[in-house]
Amino acid sequence: MSNLIRKSHFLGPKFRSLRKANGLTLQDVSSRCIQLNADDAPSVSYLSMIETGKRTPSADVLELLAAVFQKDPQWFLDENTEAMPASGPEPAGGAARVPLEPGFLFTKDQLEAAIPELLSQTGTTGRQFAHLLIRSYQEKHRNHFPDLERSAEEAGDRRFPMGVDDLLRLCKRHGLEIHWFDRPPERVRDEDRAVKTVVRSFFEPPGRVYVNLRMQEQPARLKYDLAAHLGHKVLHGGDGQRSAHASGGHIGGIADVSQPVSGGMNTQDVLFAWRDFECSFFAGALLCPKQPFRRFLMRESHQVAAGEKLELTPAVVMRRMTSVSPYRYWHYFDAYPPGYLRAVYRGNGIPLPWGNMTMVTDPCPHWAVFAMLHRPHAQKPSSQLSILRDGDRSLLYCCYSMRTRDMAGNPHVLSVGVDLAPALDSQGFDADDIVSAIAESCATKKGEAKPPRSAVRAIERTGRVLNIGWVADALDKPARVICPRSTSCPRPGPCERLPLMRRTTDLAGIRREILEADS
Repeated sequence: MSNLIRKSHFLGPKFRSLRKANGLTLQDVSSRCIQLNADDAPSVSYLSMIETGKRTPSADVLELLAAVFQKDPQWFLDENTEAMPASGPEPAGGAARVPLEPGFLFTKDQLEAAIPELLSQTGTTGRQFAHLLIRSYQEKHRNHFPDLERSAEEAGDRRFPMGVDDLLRLCKRHGLEIHWFDRPPERVRDEDRAVKTVVRSFFEPPGRVYVNLRMQEQPARLKYDLAAHLGHKVLHGGDGQRSAHASGGHIGGIADVSQPVSGGMNTQDVLFAWRDFECSFFAGALLCPKQPFRRFLMRESHQVAAGEKLELTPAVVMRRMTSVSPYRYWHYFDAYPPGYLRAVYRGNGIPLPWGNMTMVTDPCPHWAVFAMLHRPHAQKPSSQLSILRDGDRSLLYCCYSMRTRDMAGNPHVLSVGVDLAPALDSQGFDADDIVSAIAESCATKKGEAKPPRSAVRAIERTGRVLNIGWVADALDKPARVICPRSTSCPRPGPCERLPLMRRTTDLAGIRREILEADS
């Protein structure tokens, strides 16, 4: 022990720098140590004293810290000359920005006049445009909205986990009446095709929530809907200015249910889209308060299936990961066949393979989310390591995708993933070299290949530091090259073309029938 003390003068600063570079709090580090060895795990206060040089860790505690950060214990000691990781400012997430010059063309008045004409000419609905704005807002703020988090935690007292009965009591406390209706999934005509859809629930001001009886058989979905309607009451006073909850195609995506969907901007489009986002975020924060859920994810190594223990839908678990994780470089897709993105988050700026308004004519079918979408037999969740070719750049991603069904029975695929390059750099690896090595291996084998051993070792260590179990799972399979467009793919043969998709919009009639039956 005396030998350790003599060599530990810089141990505290090194530990602090490493912890900050990985975005971890002292509580996070303590929780990770408990996972590895509960008997020797240091407390938060003890870790704080290590950082400030007031305590020297025992050899056992030093071994634990080394295991958490995938370092040799000697790295923390004075004779080690390896540089500490940099912890500079993070780049902003989301898509690249375009400078708006000259400024006189882009005044508020000019944009208010130009945008409706743009939408009308392109056939884009105001609701679609509003969702695009909100997605950009999410990405700019890294999906962090402290005011919404605080409102949800105050409403739910940070109770975790929360059951259906807890939600019903909270609704009653806030003056909400629950009215049940029975409505099975049904087919709705959408031009030349039929789409299966079901209305799950909707808010009727000032304090009624109508819920489909069939939700009682799916408590995870029932909890989410109740939490979102409660959010509308807490945040907006229950004025009813938000969309109904419905599954199937694009149903529920209309700002004013008395108006048909058409190109152009409806005055309520942005309001409804923003309300829907706020209530959705509130619901996730209510069901998964930030700190308790963050500790839960660490205990479970970010395994999505662990949400079943708490009656949480995979979508809620995935979306909350992007908000509460100490790592900032996440993305999330919710895709319906043949390639419509119903929900998107890109905290790392990953290019979109398809849009949530229109589909491109040359999509790359090798993205994990869409490859699974078009394989009905792919029932098991899967992890994939992907090299994304974007112009002259090669980027490295790892995602976890699962095929599931919405309440109407329609198949869709949920996918959550991370950009591995920043994490590799934080661990002292050369991310560019690793990405290039994997890309070269894939190029020699028609677009997919097992990563080189050196890359596997680096990614394994980085995955353990991130504590994301499905990163290691992805290394058991070949890495695949994916592209924003199939025309830029290095594979020798052309990629398959996927069919276009139409949307369904007939919600007003269904809602009207439910209200008439209740009167």
